[in-house]
Amino acid sequence: MSTSHDNTSGAAADSSGPVTLITGGSTGIGAATVKALLAAGHRVAVTGRSEKKLDALLGELGAGERLVALPGDAADWAAVSGAVAATVEAFGRLDNAVSNAGFSVEGNVETADPDGMRDMVLTNVLGPSLLIKAALPLLRETKGRIVLVGSSGGLKHSPGNLYSATKWAVTALAENTRMLATQDGVGVTLIAPGRVLTPFWEDRPGGAAAAGPMLTAEQIADTIVWAVSQPQGVDVNTVQLRPTGQAH
Repeated sequence: MSTSHDNTSGAAADSSGPVTLITGGSTGIGAATVKALLAAGHRVAVTGRSEKKLDALLGELGAGERLVALPGDAADWAAVSGAVAATVEAFGRLDNAVSNAGFSVEGNVETADPDGMRDMVLTNVLGPSLLIKAALPLLRETKGRIVLVGSSGGLKHSPGNLYSATKWAVTALAENTRMLATQDGVGVTLIAPGRVLTPFWEDRPGGAAAAGPMLTAEQIADTIVWAVSQPQGVDVNTVQLRPTGQAH
């Protein structure tokens, strides 16, 4: 994975502000988080599988050298380690790593497509694990933070729901990573949203309207920015948030 975009827009490099790398940042919660991080003064590196979508995000934001786009697969070690290295090359440090890349397939463990199930498990579970592996040595240097975007489905079971099982794995990963890294001053936060209005719902029967109340991607983004903005010595571990009216 390498920086393949000229998104300087003639702006001079800004060498101030914390540096945050976020995976899966081209749409939905990820794109909203990129915008919120930039607004909070961060320098941001963003990954995503679709170079076209990343190009669109860069064009929309016009953030100059404060934003670097890194196309690649969050479940591929070469891509993830390359993204971390490219972030440090661009900005000189790494303060926060946000694992947001993830998706769900239709159906359950009985009915879902096996190839889709495999891809989902790799992206949702291996992906954050690889980001931690690549980023942790650098975050130890900066006393930085890891944020894993999980789900309320990772704290409460649903019948036959493999997506939920992958998010249970993310819940476990957050806690055992916290235990591994906390003595080195690294914070680890699990953000576990309930239903969020994103493109996730477009292919679901009845769409978002049939699902019930929703949070916005911007509300999750604000929560992520709040988590990484805590002072050193404060480690926010688990934040679960649902829209009012979501009972499950």
